[in-house]
Amino acid sequence: PLRDALTTAAATRAAAICDQGSEYTPIGHVVDERAIANAIVGLLATGGSTNHTMHLLAIAAAAGVRLDWDDFDALSPHVPLLARIYPNGSADVNDFHAAGGTALLIAELLDAGLLHRDVRTVMGDGLDAYTLRPTLDPDERLTWEPLGEDAGRADVLRRVADPFAPDGGLRVLDGALGRAVIKVSAVAPERRTITAPARIFEDQTELIAAFEAGELDGEDFVAVVRFQGPRANGMPELHKLTPVLGVLLDRGQRVALVTDGRMSGASGKVPAAIHCTPEAAAGGPLALLREGDVITLDADRGMLEVLDVELSRRTPAARSTAADVRGGGRELFAGMRALVGPADAGASALGDPAATGAAAPVAAVPA
Repeated sequence: PLRDALTTAAATRAAAICDQGSEYTPIGHVVDERAIANAIVGLLATGGSTNHTMHLLAIAAAAGVRLDWDDFDALSPHVPLLARIYPNGSADVNDFHAAGGTALLIAELLDAGLLHRDVRTVMGDGLDAYTLRPTLDPDERLTWEPLGEDAGRADVLRRVADPFAPDGGLRVLDGALGRAVIKVSAVAPERRTITAPARIFEDQTELIAAFEAGELDGEDFVAVVRFQGPRANGMPELHKLTPVLGVLLDRGQRVALVTDGRMSGASGKVPAAIHCTPEAAAGGPLALLREGDVITLDADRGMLEVLDVELSRRTPAARSTAADVRGGGRELFAGMRALVGPADAGASALGDPAATGAAAPVAAVPA
């Protein structure tokens, strides 16, 4: 019943804020530097999807806001991790909602001075409306009430004074292999650094086949899954890698992943440098790697390096298969793949706002 009431309320509000409604609220009046900064803080406080490190960049570009991965990296140390939701914990979004949900989260971040309160939203001016919890009165009418003092749950959603971690756990890696993002909120501290030989794959099914054949047993390694970026094949999720690499971790091996693809919501306990850019299909450093090259991934120091190799002397590897660009209508999107920008610019066809005199970087906007 509450979901039905909220659905009705959402439709009513959508009508009110359209251009023929009583409270016209165009999206250009909603998305500005403050809103983007709030979105990043929300991402960090919840340990949320690393997809946002691309989606928010693309949204910002469309709004003429200058944003890059350095903004995420700059904000992460200052935003405490307040939620433990799968895959960073065993709880799901229903548990999160029952513990106070977004109302408690936003109230805590506002009280800590970590959000811009004076933003325009689809609910009107300011964020105070989002600190109230929806409920049904005895007549099943939708009402909004303040949270009680007992809101929260120690294993799901905490307050700023007692966070799960002092920072958001999102880091930017940089080095000879390019730039990448890594989420360490669920990675044990002792697993955040690894130096090991590379095992090269061009599809997650290749890695799974090697695992099933026992070819990955016993030795430490860094799995490099390349040609998975936006220009190569539209950047699919690599969800199937987590169970395989997780099993090897549980067996006592030290393993990690480096990829120009996405692994959002699936990296969990596996140290995974994802969205690596420039991508292999654009001649990026991953295309220059060879089997056995020794890679260092250091999430604590923000490093992604290959040791004792002069990559500039090598010729980029060519993709061994075209199966991911033909069939199933994929030919229709060849033009988009040719135009799409790198992951650290939002994997978008839009230009860089910095080149058009856009506003200051988001991390520099004062609270």
